[in-house]
Amino acid sequence: MGSIRVKHIGKKLIIGFIGFCSFLTLFYVGVAVFFMNHFYVGSEINGIDVSGKSIESAEDELSAVLQNYSLTLKERVGRIEEITAQDIGLKYVDEEAVKKYKSAQSPLAWILALFKEEGYKISVEITYDKDMLKERIDKLNCLDQRNIIEPQNPSIKFDGIRYVIIPEEHGNKIDKDILFKYVKDAIVKHETTIDLEVIGCYFRPEFTSESQKVIITVEELNKIISTKLTYKFGDQKEVLDRTIINKWISVNEDYEVTIEEENIKTYVNSLADQYNTLGKPIDFKTSSGKTIKVSSGDYGWVMDVTKETEAINTAIKKGETIEREPIYSKRGRSLSNNGIGNTYVEVDMANQHVWFYKDGILITEGPAVTGNVRAGHTTPEGIYSLKYKQRDTVLRGPGYASPVSFWMPFNGGIGLHDASWRNRFGGNIYKTDGSHGCINLQYNVAKEIYSNIEAGVPVICHNNR
Repeated sequence: MGSIRVKHIGKKLIIGFIGFCSFLTLFYVGVAVFFMNHFYVGSEINGIDVSGKSIESAEDELSAVLQNYSLTLKERVGRIEEITAQDIGLKYVDEEAVKKYKSAQSPLAWILALFKEEGYKISVEITYDKDMLKERIDKLNCLDQRNIIEPQNPSIKFDGIRYVIIPEEHGNKIDKDILFKYVKDAIVKHETTIDLEVIGCYFRPEFTSESQKVIITVEELNKIISTKLTYKFGDQKEVLDRTIINKWISVNEDYEVTIEEENIKTYVNSLADQYNTLGKPIDFKTSSGKTIKVSSGDYGWVMDVTKETEAINTAIKKGETIEREPIYSKRGRSLSNNGIGNTYVEVDMANQHVWFYKDGILITEGPAVTGNVRAGHTTPEGIYSLKYKQRDTVLRGPGYASPVSFWMPFNGGIGLHDASWRNRFGGNIYKTDGSHGCINLQYNVAKEIYSNIEAGVPVICHNNR
C-alpha cells in the first residue's frame, strides 16, 4: 500500500517538472518573440535608452532628441549662448543605422543582455552643414568685435613712493580655431555643454602679476628708486631721489628696465647750468662793501657732464644713498662765496688798491699800479687762478727787463709783483704811467701775499667804483 502511494507522488512531481519546463520555454520564447521587434534591455543609441522600444519608437525618440538638440556655450562673466540643431542642419547620416542595430540583436539571445553590464550601446553617426556651423559661430556675440576686450599684461606704476603691479586684464578674446574644433567635436559626440574657460579657448596675457619676471622687474625698479644722492654746492644742497629718478626709467613689453642716460645727462646739465661758475658773471662783495658782478676769466668750477652722468647711472643701478661731490673737469678753490671761497686777492683797478684775504682774514693790503691805459695795456677784468709763484726773477718784454723779488702770474704774462723802481703807488698813475698789465705792488705787500698764497687762489680784478 505504501509503495503505491510513493509511485503516485513521483508521477505528480515528474508531471509538474515537465509543466514548469514547458512554462519556462513558452515564457522564454514569448519574450524572444517580443524582442524580435524590440531592443534588448540596456540598449542605448547616442546615449538615449531605447530598452524595450520598437524600431519606430526608437527612431521617433532619436529624431525628437536630435531636433531638440542644442549646444550651450558657457562664456566668461556668466554669459551663455546656444547653437541649435536648426542652426546647423543637424541630421543622421545613415537612416537605416537603427534597423541595422536591431537586426544585430538575436531575439533568442535576449537573456544574455540581462547579464551584460555595459549593455548594448551604439552611436549613430550624425552630420551637419559645416557652412551653417561656420556662419553660426561667426555670429556669436562672444566673437563680435564690439564685445571683445583684449587681454592685457600687468602694468607697473610708480605711486609716488614705490613701484606697484597693476594686475593683468584677462579680457574675453577667443581663439576662434580652438572654439570651432571643440564645437565640432561636441556636436559629433552629442554633448550639450562646452565651458569655454575649461577648454582654454580664451587668449591669455603672456604675463600675470604672479609671473616671476614681473616680480623681479618691480624689485629692480624699487631698488633703483631707493637711490638718494645728496650734492653739496657750498651752502646749498641738491637732492637726487625717487621723485626725479622715476622719470628716467622705462620698462618695455618684456619687462626689461632701461635707465634713459639722456635724461640723466639733462639733469647733470641743469646742475652745471646752475652751479658752474667759469664763464659766468659772479656776484662779488668788494672790500668797500659793494656787491658787484665780475665776469669770470679762467677761474671757476666746471662739472664734467659725461663722467658725472656715468657716475649717477652706476649709483642708481646700485641703489646707493650717499652724499657726494660731482665730478669736475675744472675746479676752483672753494664752493663757498659763489665759488670764490674766502681766500683770494682783490684788485680794485678803479681805486688802484689791492687786498689779500686768507681764510676770511685780511692778511695785507696796499695801493697798486695796474696796466697803462693810455698805452693800451689796461689790466683785463675777471677772476683768474694764480698759476704759480716764483722768487727773484726778471720780467722781460719789448724794450724792458725788470727784476722782481716776488713774481705771481695769474693771466698769461700778467701777474702780481713788487716794483722797486716805483716810489709812488695808487692814484691815477696807471692812466699814463701804468704797467704792461701787471699789478705793481709795494715790496712789503708783495712779500706778504707771496708768503701766504699758493697756486689756484683766485685773483679778482674789477673796475667798479
